[in-house]
Amino acid sequence: MPHLHVPDEPGGRKQHWLDAVLGGAEMEEVVSGPDGVARWLWGRWRSLAVAGVTEEDLAAIVAGYRREIWLWLAGERTWTQCCSGLLGRIGRRVPG
Repeated sequence: MPHLHVPDEPGGRKQHWLDAVLGGAEMEEVVSGPDGVARWLWGRWRSLAVAGVTEEDLAAIVAGYRREIWLWLAGERTWTQCCSGLLGRIGRRVPG
């Protein structure tokens, strides 16, 4: 698996995603939709493709982590805590 890093926090995007959820958007859409967290992360972690991970695979992994993403959006977790946990989840689900 390629080495992944914790990207800089998506400051402006965070507020957009939080506003969307608070405005009634489904968390699944905010996480896995076309303008969601998973798509944003894919833009930073495209090297996962080398390990055979597709954007859809990453979206599924991130969707399974949506509770922690919500806690980050709500200010209960830092970006580093949230993203580090997600990196661990990816590492456990990506072969090799």
